[in-house]
Amino acid sequence: MDGPQRTALFLARASYRQRRLRDAALLVPVLGIILWIVPLLWSAAPDGAPSGRFAIVYIFGAWVLLIILTAFISRSLRRPDALHDEDDGG
Repeated sequence: MDGPQRTALFLARASYRQRRLRDAALLVPVLGIILWIVPLLWSAAPDGAPSGRFAIVYIFGAWVLLIILTAFISRSLRRPDALHDEDDGG
C-alpha cells in the first residue's frame, strides 16, 4: 500500500507496570475514604447491628491495610528498574 506505514504500538512491560503502580498510588486515598465511610453506613438499630467496638476495630484495620498497601506500592516504585524506565523517556 502507498499509505503511511503503521508500526505496532509497544509498551515495555516494566514501564507499563510502573505506570499502573503510579495510578494505584493515586487511588489509595480514594480507597481509604471509601473504607472509612463504611461504618457510617451501618445501621444504628440495636437488633444485630455492629457495635461501636467493632467499628473502631474496623477503622484501625482499614488504616493498617492502607499502610501496608502504600508500603508495597512505594517499595515497588523505588525498584532500580523504575529508574531505567525514566531514563528512556517514559
